[in-house]
Amino acid sequence: MPAAASRPDDEEAARMVSISDVARHAGVSPTTVSHTLSGKRKVSETVREKVRRAMVELDYVPTRAAQSLALGKTSVLAVVVPDIAIEYFAELAKGIESVAMERGYNMLLATTGFDSGRESRYLEMIASRAVDGIIYASGAVLGAKARAALNGHLPVILVDEEIEGIVDLPAIVSDNEAGGRIVAEHLLSLGHRSVLEIQGAHAPVTSVRRSTGFASAWEPAGGRVFTTSGDYSVESGPPAVDGFADAFAAGEITAVFAHNDLMALGAIEGLRAQGFGVPRDVSVVGFDDVSISRHSSPPLTTVRQDTHELGTLAARTLLHALETGEQLVPGRIAIPVELIVRASTGEVRR
Repeated sequence: MPAAASRPDDEEAARMVSISDVARHAGVSPTTVSHTLSGKRKVSETVREKVRRAMVELDYVPTRAAQSLALGKTSVLAVVVPDIAIEYFAELAKGIESVAMERGYNMLLATTGFDSGRESRYLEMIASRAVDGIIYASGAVLGAKARAALNGHLPVILVDEEIEGIVDLPAIVSDNEAGGRIVAEHLLSLGHRSVLEIQGAHAPVTSVRRSTGFASAWEPAGGRVFTTSGDYSVESGPPAVDGFADAFAAGEITAVFAHNDLMALGAIEGLRAQGFGVPRDVSVVGFDDVSISRHSSPPLTTVRQDTHELGTLAARTLLHALETGEQLVPGRIAIPVELIVRASTGEVRR
């Protein structure tokens, strides 16, 4: 039997509307339509409106990108952290996600591994694709392209770490200066006057603030500070203390202040390998209060950061701006910290 002739409306329904059709209808090039959909290149609001109107009139909604354009939002937040294998950043991401999901947003998570090249590629990719905003926890020194991505058209909130030289973005951080100060006050109260400070190589602003806070109480009391650095991993703790064995043995250094718990725990491991007891010979203090610090031997004295609050406040602040149209206000919001005293610190042996 001969095939039945197709009806005109069937043919029209079967015909897929293409980007070229939208371009002709809007009076622009297909490339302009593609850029409007992807966000890879800036287009004027006039052109954007022409493309949106053409899409609606042609019923062109084959992709999520087109739907997002029609709605004017994607309901996706990009979250960039160094490494969710580190408990601190996992808790930070959980706090952001809890607020995002409550408000009907999805979360795109990028982990950079403290690698500046990888971090730059992620930021460039995110800035050129369909997300509504970025919550960024810095993990590496930023290059020019990454800085340009953060200063682009998307709203950005910094969390956990400020970025040197970028002052026009809001930053939600712990009160790192207060944290450093209360560590110094605690060690001074135990009779310590000489400390090895293990600073963080990957977080220059945070590390400087912790050092500044520590010095504000330590120096007026006549305390001495020896400095070294680590990469915030447990593995960087032993090498950080290895070069100071003679000073520990002579009592020239009686305490260690590490700028995170993992380096502090590594320092304890390194001190034990050299034959020193903690806190019998050397007191050790960390920063963060990750769960392992409560169960280490000895349990670690540390500065507790409210990591969940950092994440939830960053998400609430960004979503408020997105939902109200209000501009994000540059500046630093500091979340209070608390000293948690455990068994890794003790009085200086006389």
